Amino acid sequence: MRSSRAVVGAALAALCVAATPALAHEGNANYKSEVRAIAPALQGLEAQVLNNDDRILVTYDGDETLVVEGYRDEPYLRFSPGGRVEVNRNSPAAYLNQDRYAKVALPAQADHEAPPSWETVDDTGRYDWHDHRIHWMGEGTMPPQVEDEGKRTKVFDWDIPMAAAGQPLEVRGTLTWLGKEEGGFPLGAALSFGGALLAGAALIVVVRRRRARQPAGVAKEAW
Repeated sequence: MRSSRAVVGAALAALCVAATPALAHEGNANYKSEVRAIAPALQGLEAQVLNNDDRILVTYDGDETLVVEGYRDEPYLRFSPGGRVEVNRNSPAAYLNQDRYAKVALPAQADHEAPPSWETVDDTGRYDWHDHRIHWMGEGTMPPQVEDEGKRTKVFDWDIPMAAAGQPLEVRGTLTWLGKEEGGFPLGAALSFGGALLAGAALIVVVRRRRARQPAGVAKEAW
């Protein structure tokens, strides 16, 4: 039946989606970067890492203006009460964060000592970006902390400095090497893909059992 084909099609699509993290250029499936704490805690502030180690997402709906600092302690982002998010176009971070490995040419205006030039980029209190403090920047090289590629290993702790109402705070986290199975396939990706395969196989079994219970003479799919 068409409905059965649709269900199986959805299962196959799920398998493709599950494989994506291991293949896409959005994060590295061998690593896991995680937020551990916001210190001190700030009402309305939340943060999480997206796609293993790719981007940091900050959500804020507090009553005080929140400023995220760039790599030279300059104001980089500003979250205002009401949801407005602004980026300082004079901050080098505004350009370096456009690429995972900061492979960009800085414009002449990018100067950490220049007065901020704010531009609104969001009005929902949410913003995510490539922050080079949360992942390993050695493209094509291994962190020196990883002595055994098959073993889960802490790479480093990280922090992103911020300030609200003049009071400093940090989003703190840890980058971990998840390890590879023998042969080089990322362990994290293998587990995700294996789970999707099991789910898809179970779904196909259910569909075929339903089809087998159909009354004689009813047309069935050829697959």
